[in-house]
Amino acid sequence: MSGSPLIFGEVLFDRFDGEEVLGGAPFNVAWHLQGFGLKPLLISRIGKDRLGQQVSKRMQQWGMEMKGVQIDFSRPTGTVEVKIQDGEPHYEILPHQAYDQIDATAARTALEGQKISLLYHGTLAMREPQSEHAYQTLQKCVRPIFVDVNLRTPWWKQDQVIGMLGKASWGKMNSDELFMLTRDKKRTDLKIVAEKFRQDMGLEGLIVTMGEQGAGLFTREKTEFVEAVPVDRMVDTVGAGDGFSAVCIVGLSRGWEPSLMLKRAVLFASEILQQRGATKVDRALYQKIRMRWSE
Repeated sequence: MSGSPLIFGEVLFDRFDGEEVLGGAPFNVAWHLQGFGLKPLLISRIGKDRLGQQVSKRMQQWGMEMKGVQIDFSRPTGTVEVKIQDGEPHYEILPHQAYDQIDATAARTALEGQKISLLYHGTLAMREPQSEHAYQTLQKCVRPIFVDVNLRTPWWKQDQVIGMLGKASWGKMNSDELFMLTRDKKRTDLKIVAEKFRQDMGLEGLIVTMGEQGAGLFTREKTEFVEAVPVDRMVDTVGAGDGFSAVCIVGLSRGWEPSLMLKRAVLFASEILQQRGATKVDRALYQKIRMRWSE
């Protein structure tokens, strides 16, 4: 696929005991894609405040396109309180943030003159009608669609998420989210559940991450599984799934074989596990990964 990936959704700051780390799943994905040289177009919204200024500064320093980032004069730049308990992150996601008010007209205007390869989005940014309307406007004119499920209670609705997946070509979720969406409390055979869900949604491909058990990819042609990569120094799991998604988008754009795409996605996710948050101005990291890909 040629063109720029279109990334829609939240940009926010994760707060770890007072430390502010730039993030938000769609922003993380856009950040990584920029590091890998794909030049994404991010459609989001920030406040006219100190944190919003930091977002703009960091994006410009990283060389990211700014014209899809809207400014909100009444709502703040998004923030999330993150607490790590037993090695897992727990999130307090605040309501009524700038990313909840993404404007559809401004979003369409940002697309003018752009060649788009695919539309990526999560599920959190559609929790309020304004941003959901902007998403619906974009998804009518961009294909294929990659939906990255991110279920954060109470900010999701079963029917809404199912509806998004029904319009997508590719879906990604973790195993817990798969069983939540299929309402399979008994957690029967994952392979059977995932393939049936892929068929029910009409997806070309469904990616399921399984933490220490690795990841699986279910397509019309075959099913692939890869093992997780051991890490030397675990810091936190925040953003690891977003790094995984970014590499999958690179793989789809470049036509990688499914097993190769999965292996490379798992490997990059293991790198993110060893740093605080998902975004880091470390060009050497991306250069190292890209050199591995060219070997």
